[in-house]
Amino acid sequence: MVKQLNLTKSEQEYARGKKLTPGAVLGIRRPYNFVEGEYPVYFEEGKGSRIIDLDGNEYIDYLCAYGPIILGYREEEVDEAVIRQIREQGFCFSLTQSIQNRLAEELVEIIPCAEMVVFLKTGSAAATLGVRLARGYTGRTKLIRCGYHGWHDWCVEVKGGIPKKLYEDVYEFEYNDLAGLAELLEEHGDDTAAIIITPIGHPLGNKIETPAPGFLEGVKELAAQYGSVLIFDEIRTGFRVALGGAQEYYQVIPDLALYGKAMANGYPVAAVTGKAEIMKEAERNVFVSSTYFPNSIPFAAALKTIEIIRKQNVLADIWEKGEKFMQDLIDLTVKYDVGAEVSGIAPMPYITFKRDQKKEYKEKRTDFYTQLIRRRVFMQPYHHGYICYRHTEADLAYTINAIKESLAYLAEKYN
Repeated sequence: MVKQLNLTKSEQEYARGKKLTPGAVLGIRRPYNFVEGEYPVYFEEGKGSRIIDLDGNEYIDYLCAYGPIILGYREEEVDEAVIRQIREQGFCFSLTQSIQNRLAEELVEIIPCAEMVVFLKTGSAAATLGVRLARGYTGRTKLIRCGYHGWHDWCVEVKGGIPKKLYEDVYEFEYNDLAGLAELLEEHGDDTAAIIITPIGHPLGNKIETPAPGFLEGVKELAAQYGSVLIFDEIRTGFRVALGGAQEYYQVIPDLALYGKAMANGYPVAAVTGKAEIMKEAERNVFVSSTYFPNSIPFAAALKTIEIIRKQNVLADIWEKGEKFMQDLIDLTVKYDVGAEVSGIAPMPYITFKRDQKKEYKEKRTDFYTQLIRRRVFMQPYHHGYICYRHTEADLAYTINAIKESLAYLAEKYN
């Protein structure tokens, strides 16, 4: 039996935090989204593929800060580029620094749909601007969505504090359900400004879905048929599935696309990119402004991150390591038949459990991720993982063995 980790300092800090911040930590970082009492609540430091909590426990991390870490933690070249920007030129001014144009040129070159770019700070802001541009361009009101698009009023799943009228013109369809989308468009197509979709399906707590043959192409055809703007939410897939995102990988080009996360290896930046005729709505008709959007720190980080990805062939390395890792996972789930399922793609693997009428899968999920964290492998029960560049062969081999032991524990307990 692997012992529970010592989390004394983390629990003490959590008690302190609850007096200062609602829930101590917010959103998906709250303890109930992991295994309460087994996972730390706070991290103290990280380097490469490793993270250390307040109690000194070191983990191999596969959550990668929920996606921004494409290279590794405290990547020296990226951090040095930021430090140079701060020391030599500064980063926050009344007017925009020209480094913004350098990064925009990079994105126009990299991203298939990108003719123009608007920079923001978060994925939620990018998604909201994307739909605002679509509404401004089309003069229409309604939106049809598929996937997670952030926490703003029109798209957040938890509706507390949000009047119904702020999302009553937003309709949802299921990933890979082209017929469901067609049905919604038949009813609302004349007033549908945009279809917004994550090109790879990643519903919370459920298996990752890749596009069925013809699905993304079908979505694009339907959008064109009804004159709706097609938006790909590439916040997770951009700069990871391929440099230009899932649209490059699957060769289906949308009208607009949203990027963030891995673009700057942890520094806060997001972007809306797309066709110039739609993007130009932001010149006068659609308002977008922020004190911090032109802040140049993340621009410097993004330029260096993209340079490293290109020079060191980072994504090919991640795909190669991830494909072997996923095959090893699949082999283990066959060997230990406890209901575990592997889904995703090489850069974004996920382990879930088949649902059953007795809901035993919930206990299995808790037991599995408990065993895993005790072996100092940091994955999330309700969110897919990521492979980063600094994951070593030794990291991956250790993790496969830890998963093997955890599945063996389940096999003994449940079978």
